[in-house]
This record gives sequence, C-alpha cells and structure tokens, in this order.
Amino acid sequence: MKTGDYRPSDLLRGSEISDDLLKALPKTDLHCHLDGSLRLETFMELGRVVGMDMPADPGEVRARYFPADRECVIDEFLKHFDHTAAVLQTEENLVRVARELAEDFSEMGVWYLEVRFCPLLHTQQGLTPDQAVAAVRRGLDEAETTDNFQSGIIITGLRTIESSKNLELAKLAVDWKGRGVVAFDLAGAEQDYPAKNHLAAFYHVMNHNQNVTIHAGEGYGPDSIHQALHHCGANRIGHGTRLEEDPDLMAYVANNRVPLEICLSSNLQSCVVDDLAHHPFRYYLKEGLRVCLNTDNTLFAQTSPLHELRLAVDTFDLTLLETENLIINGFKSAFLPEKAKGAMVHKALKTFASLRDRFGLDEGKV
Repeated sequence: MKTGDYRPSDLLRGSEISDDLLKALPKTDLHCHLDGSLRLETFMELGRVVGMDMPADPGEVRARYFPADRECVIDEFLKHFDHTAAVLQTEENLVRVARELAEDFSEMGVWYLEVRFCPLLHTQQGLTPDQAVAAVRRGLDEAETTDNFQSGIIITGLRTIESSKNLELAKLAVDWKGRGVVAFDLAGAEQDYPAKNHLAAFYHVMNHNQNVTIHAGEGYGPDSIHQALHHCGANRIGHGTRLEEDPDLMAYVANNRVPLEICLSSNLQSCVVDDLAHHPFRYYLKEGLRVCLNTDNTLFAQTSPLHELRLAVDTFDLTLLETENLIINGFKSAFLPEKAKGAMVHKALKTFASLRDRFGLDEGKV
C-alpha cells in the first residue's frame, strides 16, 4: 500500500491506539521550559547539595516546592520556578539537567526538541548568560547520540523585567544563531505586562532574522495574541488558548499557518481552562489551525510527551490519522532550516506507515 493511500487503521481511535504505538510514533516538543522540567530525583539530589530543606518523601517534596494540581494564581505559580532555579546556578548542573531532559524525551520517541530558558535566572553564582547557554547547549549535545534526535534552544525573556535586560537576551539569541539557539521568546505574567513594552528586543531579533515565539493567550485574552503577532513579529504563539474569543484573529492565524504551541496538562494546572473537555484544542483542529502538542513543564505538571499525546487522543477521541496529522504539525512548526524540516517530515511519514505494518494495525480489517 502506498504512502497516502487510505488504510483501515486510519480510523482507529481513542483507546484503540495503544501506549506502545504512541511511544513509537516520532514526535516533537517545541514548548518545554528547562527549569520546569527537571527529573524529580535530580531536583531532590541537587537541592540537598545547595542546602535546601529536602524531605525524603517525593510527595512531600512536590507539596513543598511545586504547584498543586490546580494553581490558579499566576504569581503563586511562577514563584515555584525560584526553587528549580536555585539548583541550576552552575555549568555542571545545567549540563546535567539539559542532558537528562533530552535523554528522557528521546527515549519516548521525541525526534526534535526545543528547550527554552532565561539565562539571566542562572547567574546568581557568577555564570554569565553566555556561559549558561553554552552549558545547556553542551548538555543537549551530549544527548544527541542518534540520528533520530535533534534539539534547539529558545532564549526566553521575561515580561516583568526591564526592557533593557530583554534586549540583552535578544542580542544573546542573535549571537547564538546558527550555533544551537533557534529563537527568542517572551514569557511571564501576561496581564499588565504587555509584550509591546519590549519592542527593542523584538526589533533586534527580527532585524537579524532570528525566530520569535511569544507566550500569549494564556493568562490574557486575544488582544495579547494580536500584539504578539502584529507588534512583535511572532512566528509562533505559545499556548494561544484564548484565541477562540476573537474569530477574525483566529481566521488570520489559520490562514497564515501560525502554529499554536498547545500544552494541555499545563493549561489545566494553571486554570487557563476549568476542564480539559472545555479546551479549544479539538475546535482548533476542526478549524484547520496548525496546532502542535507540547509539555510546557514536565516536573510541575507531572507529564511527559507520551502522557500529553495519550491525553489528547483519549480526551478528544482522536483517530490515528488525526494523531499523525497532529504530530506532523509539530515537525512543520519546528524552527529548523526548511530543507532539514522537509526531510524530517518525509522521514516521519514513512515511519508512520512502517509502524502500522509492524503493529499489524490493518490485519483482518476490510
């Protein structure tokens, strides 16, 4: 059967799609915060070394240092990053955490990962922002041991700091262009901290042809997304959960193939949605938006690339064909050179077909 032909297994859906198959499918993660995605045991070990009061019980550690299952006050949620930043102040620790994250994602079938972090948050013990980036890059490089795993870094600015500091970070993102940094980002509390306050940073990255992704439509409405796109030059939108509130803007995003970096577990945890059944994910797919699936913060949200895919398949009753199309959206949205991106998409499509054969998904079906 040729690639692109109809196959009965196209219509497998929900629980009919096994965990083993979901793990084997090639995947991307384009929205993953380094400082929210440590292994819990690594955080506990490093925390003891730096003198943090660290209970022996992992459940107690979670209760003390990380968000609850529902953490609806954004300022309280963001404070939890202070705890992980405290153990990420040396080159050694940054290298280790980046390497472990990449290894874990690769083991779950992620072929391409973009890790984001704010280097300014890792300078409390003398590291320069440039050294912090170099350490994370080294850790990711150490995990790139197969042809089926690649990674990029997104340097993240913060809405709540001085615009001059974000300009420094933008310059860093440009300095590292072509050396493993693939974009500049803006994160942090949306309400009362508009992205347009940091136009100098965005103008710098745009004038040097560096990519831009911006957290928007998560803690504030579609006006934030409009500003990210039309004032700040965003190529992708982080989250975009509230885009549905502006149908005209949503049509623009769809027509211009602007990717939305959707993070289901995170949106539920931070109360962006009150129930996953009310998440606009399925609606966005129906309306033809380029939606890709991501983890955001694996430690905080207690999730993984495999868990997020399982969650999407089960919650929204996705068929196998819809699941594969969702995954391809991630590859198409990656901040990769076009030739490399096309090759990865082609390889992923061939792998989808071979996995259906390997799992015998069409056997006995008419």
